[in-house]
Formats: sequence, C-alpha cells, structure tokens
Amino acid sequence: MSLFSRPAYTSETTAFLQQLKAAKPTLEAEQRQARAMWWDKRVNRQEQAEFKDARVAQKPYVYLSSTPK
Repeated sequence: MSLFSRPAYTSETTAFLQQLKAAKPTLEAEQRQARAMWWDKRVNRQEQAEFKDARVAQKPYVYLSSTPK
C-alpha cells in the first residue's frame, strides 16, 4: 500500500451507470445497434458536393424580405 493512496471513490454518476448496466446487461449492445442505425453510414461524396452546390446564399438579415425604399 502506498503512503499517498486514497480510499476508493466512485462518483454518483459512475455508481448510477454501473447500477444501470448491471440491471440491464443488453444496454450497450442496444446503444451500438442504435448508433449503427442512425450514425454509422457511408457518405456519398458526390451527393454531398451536389448539396453544397445547390445551397442558396442567405441574406445578411433574414427577416427583411425586401430592401426599404
């Protein structure tokens, strides 16, 4: 044992997460599955370039529909 060792500490957040994972062991697999469904997708570079080219420039003040006379 070290002279400067501290007692083991776990924060409330860490304890909550450990308790949640113990209560629901399939949680991490479900999270990976949801991430794959929503985020892990191949990017089509050609479509991205087309979207960028089709973008319309925004006016400096969007609430002004026309210039005042």
